[in-house]
Amino acid sequence: MHQPSDLQQRISDALAGIDIPPEPGNLYDPIRYMLQIGGKRIRPLLTLMAADLFSIASIDQAVPAAVAVELFHNFSLVHDDIMDGAPLRRGKQTVHERWDTNIAILSGDSLLVMAYAQLARCEANSLPQILNAFNRMASAVCEGQQLDMDFERRPDVSLDEYLHMITLKTSVLLGAALEMGAILSGASDADIRLIYRFGVNVGLAFQLQDDLLDVYGNPEQFGKKPGGDILANKKTYLLVKALGISDHATRAELSGLFGDPHPEPEQKIAGVKGVYDRLGIQQLAEASKQAYIDEAFKALDNIGVPDARKVPLRILAQNLLHRQQ
Repeated sequence: MHQPSDLQQRISDALAGIDIPPEPGNLYDPIRYMLQIGGKRIRPLLTLMAADLFSIASIDQAVPAAVAVELFHNFSLVHDDIMDGAPLRRGKQTVHERWDTNIAILSGDSLLVMAYAQLARCEANSLPQILNAFNRMASAVCEGQQLDMDFERRPDVSLDEYLHMITLKTSVLLGAALEMGAILSGASDADIRLIYRFGVNVGLAFQLQDDLLDVYGNPEQFGKKPGGDILANKKTYLLVKALGISDHATRAELSGLFGDPHPEPEQKIAGVKGVYDRLGIQQLAEASKQAYIDEAFKALDNIGVPDARKVPLRILAQNLLHRQQ
């Protein structure tokens, strides 16, 4: 088996080796920029780790699919940043801020086209199944983003609706990244379904961890002041759960805190956190996160390969789900 660091290096080399035309600069420079500012590249790593789990003959066969996953992820980030009006991505200016919105839209579109060009390099006999998995994932991510935007205007989002939204927007990409690696390695249909389920449940737990860190994370470890989601009136597991279990008075208190058009930031964060603490929201979110972790590892345990081969995926998931930043 390959070390994750070796697989990450293969991804970096493959991304650096993409032939991106020099002109027009306003189309391709933002793509180079996005790929250079990097990120953890967990999703393409999952594709290669899944291929490695099922003893693919040559890991190089899975590299184009891994690169396609990373290109798609960057495409979605460029467009999401436009919709969110985000000024920063990975600590750097977002593409629409550094260039402009029209350039960002076109550059994001080109990243998606480049992803399909990479998929076309996959083994011919696996390509229909790979394309089906990729297209299903891409549609789900778009649906999740639309639901996320719809929920911003709705005060009555249920917990089931929120979980469905984050499954589509976040978790399905992790599941599909693993699924594609398994397909390319010739895994059985049963094992492909299990590795997909592993990824989706890790993704759900990862999102709940993100929601928790925003309110309860240590600022020195988290890298930013807590409460950003609260100040942005963002729907999170914590808020949706709190609204769902609150009595009338507590729901009115939360509505007042989130409805104030000119809040004092520290008071708003403290007020919302105080409500969460009274309701035991942190403990409820932690329990839900643990339930998804348990589901993920149950799926991994049932995959029909020796347990020793599963260790790298188990360690990666544990590191993701117990991070403090």
